[in-house]
Order: sequence, then C-alpha cells, then structure tokens
Amino acid sequence: MQSVIKITLPARKEELAALRPGDEVQLFGTIFTLRDVGHQRCLAHLQNEGALPYGLAGQALYYAGPTPPRAARPFGALGPTTASRMDAATPQLLEAGINLTLGKGRRAREVAQACALTGSVYLVAVGGAGAYLGGFVTNSEIVAWDDLGPEALHRLTLNGLPAYVGIDSNGTTVWDD
Repeated sequence: MQSVIKITLPARKEELAALRPGDEVQLFGTIFTLRDVGHQRCLAHLQNEGALPYGLAGQALYYAGPTPPRAARPFGALGPTTASRMDAATPQLLEAGINLTLGKGRRAREVAQACALTGSVYLVAVGGAGAYLGGFVTNSEIVAWDDLGPEALHRLTLNGLPAYVGIDSNGTTVWDD
C-alpha cells in the first residue's frame, strides 16, 4: 500500500512531477479559494495587466466557497465545488502560473492537456465532506473581492487537508481508460 504524500504549498513543479493519478496527498501551507466569478475577474486582470493578480502566480487554487467561521475554528465548511465549471478559464490560468487546482469531479480534456503543457496538477477532494475539510484550515483571510461574499478570494493555511491526484503533470487522469 502506498503511503500518503505530504505536499507543502505552494508546491514546486519538481515535487508535482512525482505525483500520479490516484495518489493520496495531504496538503499543508497556503492555498487560495476561487470560484466562478473570481475566475472571470482573474482572467480580466490577466488580459488587462499581463499577469495574475494578488501574487497568484506559482500558487494553488481551491474551488470552494467557504462558510463563516465556527467556534474555535477560523472557518466553517470548506467543501469542494464542481471543478468543470471552471474548465473554460483553467488553461489560461495554468499558463499564467497557477500550478495546482483542487476541486471535485472530472475535468475537460483541455484541462488535462494544459496540465501536461504547464506541469500543473489537479487534485480531487471528497464532495459532501465540507464540514470535515474545514477542520484542516488553521488560518483564513480575505485577500480581495469581498463583495463576492463566500466567493471572495481567500488565502487559507492548511494543515493536512486530504485529497487525491485526479490529473498529473503529464495530463494523465484517473478517468483515463
């Protein structure tokens, strides 16, 4: 049985290159939440400025809409959002420097191709476990777009959040036949 791979975020491309579809990982360090409208804002900034906003280059994105903090925790639930909703924007964001995405569900073939082109990976979190996953957040702060409520850009600090490799840096997926 393969052991769990511990990844400190932001991860180096060399570290991500060792991952294979189905590998179980634990995430430590910094990740940013970003969903539908945030993707639109990132793409607009990228088009206007030629770079990702808020130091997102080289970082990881979690497709999640956090809920308000709970007693003794900086966060409530942190369930993954269906990643395919972000597929249209993902190749551009990976090419601009995002190196890891985290969500739930299958991705478009174009996302797998973009992972291979950029050396990025897509990780899958278990849907329906948002309250459990929120317990792995040790710090949370809103970085931008607080007008979006739960879809604001948050910077989270993770301590061992569990996930699985859905697409590796070669573009191979757990869904490939």
